[in-house]
Amino acid sequence: MSAGASVRSSMPWASKLLSNSLNKVPGSSRKHFNIVLERTVRELRGEPCLELEEFAPVKQEIVCSRSFGERVTDYEDMRQAICSYAARAAEKLRGEHQYCRFISTFVKTSPFALNEPYYGNSAAMKVLTPTQDSRDIINTAVKCLDKIWRDGHRYQKAGVMLGDFFSQGVAQLNLFDDNAPRADSAKLMEVLDHLNAKDGKGTLYFAGQGMSQQWAMKREMLSPRYTTRFSDLPIVR
Repeated sequence: MSAGASVRSSMPWASKLLSNSLNKVPGSSRKHFNIVLERTVRELRGEPCLELEEFAPVKQEIVCSRSFGERVTDYEDMRQAICSYAARAAEKLRGEHQYCRFISTFVKTSPFALNEPYYGNSAAMKVLTPTQDSRDIINTAVKCLDKIWRDGHRYQKAGVMLGDFFSQGVAQLNLFDDNAPRADSAKLMEVLDHLNAKDGKGTLYFAGQGMSQQWAMKREMLSPRYTTRFSDLPIVR
């Protein structure tokens, strides 16, 4: 029931409400009606009840994961999937204008599969120097995969998570890092993101992501994107 209908159903009290100053009734409006009406009264008095967020809060982590279109049993297929998820996570990271140090990979089988042992595991690594370079993130994610991969399982899902973020202006180099920052990394990643945004995702991709991607999630039932893709517009004949 709307606030207006609620007020009308309590007309005797509503008349009393109207006869009083708004300065005296915020608590009473909640007691007799609801918190929404109380907020309305307080807003009419000039009290802000909803804080205005001028900037969106910074994400604490970025996760890219999918369920496979068909169970993955081959290491090479899994490695391609992890490379693809890591590349996508790195793209999101740059979209947030952040660097990361924490990189994690997880894999798991279906907990509902009959007559199949369940296996799920994850591994994480921290790089000494914060990075947003897809090559560094892919390389580390694959190293994590190597720690947890077990033959003989039919994997249902895998993913990559990034964390421990640093703002673009405060990422610091580490004196003891064996892997020096790549030359022109930022420019290369900018070109990569620009071309993929302009010509479509996957226009440029890393060799480790593979080409056939038999493991990819099935998308036959994906809803058409009428508002963003000309190819999805319905044709009237």
